[in-house]
Amino acid sequence: MECAGNIRKMKGIPGSPIQYLLPLYDILERGEQVDMNALIGHEITLRYDGEIHCTVTGKRIRKTYGDGMSYDAFMQSPLASPSIIRPELSRIHEGVALRDKEWEEAHHNQPHIVYLSRTSSIKVGVTRTTNVPYRWIDQGATEAIFFAEVPYRQLAGLIEVAMKDFLTDKTNWRNMLKGVVSDTTDLLEKKDELLEELPPEYEEFISDNDEITTLEFPLEQHPVKVASIKLDKTPLVQGKLAGIKGQYLIFSDGRVMNMRSHSGYRIRLAT
Repeated sequence: MECAGNIRKMKGIPGSPIQYLLPLYDILERGEQVDMNALIGHEITLRYDGEIHCTVTGKRIRKTYGDGMSYDAFMQSPLASPSIIRPELSRIHEGVALRDKEWEEAHHNQPHIVYLSRTSSIKVGVTRTTNVPYRWIDQGATEAIFFAEVPYRQLAGLIEVAMKDFLTDKTNWRNMLKGVVSDTTDLLEKKDELLEELPPEYEEFISDNDEITTLEFPLEQHPVKVASIKLDKTPLVQGKLAGIKGQYLIFSDGRVMNMRSHSGYRIRLAT
């Protein structure tokens, strides 16, 4: 098998285990989707052609910002709006757009959840309701639970900020890949603990959904040590694919590659 194209973040399809597809584009035109699960256990070769194309404009660039964007796109596109990283900044529910009113109405003035997930520890996060469980798959979470359900993004962000005094909103990606978890508390127990800390004005939004979602990744075994691959420094990657977790390809020798951080890179993939 051999194929070529510009990388986009992998699509994780819920299942036991999760099924991964790698979309390859011809600059901005959709191309084939590679069944990455079928490559696990096989030797693969991934060659970087030295070209990067902005995932928004298609322009050839030397460096990416955000998910494969040029600097101009990163500063202007709604896909890199400040309210994506900091949901509490969103004001579209007031009719105020940070970048693009139509886009923000469709994506941020919509029902969101605040969730607890187990990655390298227990973390708090925010996502659009329709993005469950895909957000958890992308971050490599093994378990997740709803904490609050709200009608728009800013409110979810404000609850997340209130919880940051008690939980992290970051993932230690190395520990996540190694399967090292610093907090093994049951998620429902943690949810109950946090309810005691939640400011009263947010109590009406607490979710009654106490179901814990468990996620199984296609991974033969967790690596003991991890070494990150960047195509800029290592344009030719060869090795046995041992598994996938989050947005990372994991090789049998402990090397790992974050596919999402290489969005826009043009590659050739062969087995």
